Amino acid sequence: MSEALSGGCLCGNVRYEVRGEPVYVFHCHCSMCRRAGGTAFQTWAGLEDDALTVTQGSPERYESSSFATRSFCARCGGQLFYEYTEGQSPRVWVTVGTLDRPEAIAPQRHVFSADGVPWLHMEDGLPRTEGDPEL
Repeated sequence: MSEALSGGCLCGNVRYEVRGEPVYVFHCHCSMCRRAGGTAFQTWAGLEDDALTVTQGSPERYESSSFATRSFCARCGGQLFYEYTEGQSPRVWVTVGTLDRPEAIAPQRHVFSADGVPWLHMEDGLPRTEGDPEL
């Protein structure tokens, strides 16, 4: 990804731009990501902290666990970002589905596969781990 990519929430209240190559891109099947997104899994792109600029609006943040916060649009509820609050890499995670061109970033693996819903069968050839090798 050499050019900047833009994205935003469903209603357009919050817009952002990311620059630089993603460090790590994956489909997460953990129960927290499923609940936060209301989906069977969430696709995340990890970028260095300084790669993200919010260009419009101001996302709300909440502490979703003892070690991380999630950011979302207060108007439409669209989940946008995930950040560790302690002990992890200095990255911001962007929901790939909120990018204007999500096809520009391809996932590299599935994480927390054991937590996935049993009716979802994805034969994409990507490696799968029971946890997250980054943690």
